[in-house]
Amino acid sequence: MGQDMNNDQGQVTTTVIRNCDWIVAWDAATSSHVYLENADFAFAGNEIIHVGPGYPGTAEVEQDGRGVMLMPGFVNIHSHPGHEPGWKGMLEELGSRRLGQSSLYEFMPVFNIGPKYARHACRVAISELLRSGVTTICDLAAPREDWVGDYEPTGIRAVLWAMHRSGAWRTRNGHSVEYDLDTERGDRLMLEAIKVADDASKHPSGLISGYFGPAQIDTCTEGQIMGALEAARERGQPIQIHAAQSIVEFQEIVRRTGCTPIEWLEKIGALGPDTVIGHCIFLNDHPWLHWPQGNDFQRLVESGAQVAHCPVVFARRGIALNTLARYVDAGIPVGIGTDSFPHNMLDELRMACYAGRIVAGSFTAAPTSYAFSAATHVGADIIRRPDLGRLAVGCKADFSIVDMGNPYMQPDYDPIRSIVYSANDRAIRDVYVDGRQVVANGQLLHFDIGNDIEMLRQGQRDVIKTAAERDWAGRQIEELTPRVYAIKKS
Repeated sequence: MGQDMNNDQGQVTTTVIRNCDWIVAWDAATSSHVYLENADFAFAGNEIIHVGPGYPGTAEVEQDGRGVMLMPGFVNIHSHPGHEPGWKGMLEELGSRRLGQSSLYEFMPVFNIGPKYARHACRVAISELLRSGVTTICDLAAPREDWVGDYEPTGIRAVLWAMHRSGAWRTRNGHSVEYDLDTERGDRLMLEAIKVADDASKHPSGLISGYFGPAQIDTCTEGQIMGALEAARERGQPIQIHAAQSIVEFQEIVRRTGCTPIEWLEKIGALGPDTVIGHCIFLNDHPWLHWPQGNDFQRLVESGAQVAHCPVVFARRGIALNTLARYVDAGIPVGIGTDSFPHNMLDELRMACYAGRIVAGSFTAAPTSYAFSAATHVGADIIRRPDLGRLAVGCKADFSIVDMGNPYMQPDYDPIRSIVYSANDRAIRDVYVDGRQVVANGQLLHFDIGNDIEMLRQGQRDVIKTAAERDWAGRQIEELTPRVYAIKKS
């Protein structure tokens, strides 16, 4: 079983891991991660008390750190785990030919599993996240019944980011998008989202907190965006909003307002350090847009706004940020999220680096350090948790233990490169959240997903049976998303 941070008498347990081959430690002087070799790591309860050579204190638990690397737990800044796992096998090669290659409008509404499967999808996603080294997830979703209960058994640190909007989008012809917006409903849902978030933040574990925000720039009114922003500022929190995520959305906001999405956020007073922009890909100077009338990038830089970057889901559609290095070098805080299946942060880090280099045509356009920082201390700062994403005295004991004996980690000239580009989650052995072990030898300690997998399979079967009812053209699932190879009948 995993180690808990308190002993049977309720006293705080001190643990030391001695002589670690590598520790990815935080250096406050340079505001950067650094490598330590043959160093010790100690934590008491849920707090780190030593990172460096020669831990001098006593400890109830001692572990041998030879043959391992310790690295900070990843902070997943943007995720939708309550439904995305149900899309496996369906959406990997889909985009709308006449809607900017996005699958948002034509396919995602057709393939959504029902709300009764949300908990099962969520638990499957959390299992993947934990085993890829994620210790904090931001779950962006419309509030659902007992949302907190989805997370309580898992041990992961969760930000329940309650989203609200006035209505949904749809296409009735595959080449244009319509919006079913009800402002009064949107106003009511905004207030409900704020209450749900406030209630979540009262959770006694300290692992669950509640944030809120307008779901998408094209489904919310100015009043709903600014109302949420004002309420978030009162709580010392940021909002998060999907914006500049598709060509369709870019064109829709221009049609409505005469401004690009970034220009419009600035115009209404919502572009600033209290706003996290989900995706923020389609600025006016993106190579796909040819819109010289704007200056989105400079507005973004000067505003202090932050970006949630989710490279894998967009790479599937042939879309990429332009580019990670350009944003970071200009001072824009960029965090990393999974957004879609698989919920594997190391996949996202690798894709962030590869996609950025391909878009720029330069091997310098997305350094590994930028991606790793985005997934750790930058993501932590975006959610205003400087005690996360770092292995430093006083920070929370959220970390992963990497098996350096895994063949994919060797040779070990640079172990972060080895895990990002070669080993992936295969090398993550143990994971701790708040000083409590949640993964041991690659296995979950506190919950089992066997039944959740079966329920997720049932949810996908339900989608398959009824897909034609939701599709604008009445297509069956085999036509909507043909398999890689046809099934040969006996």
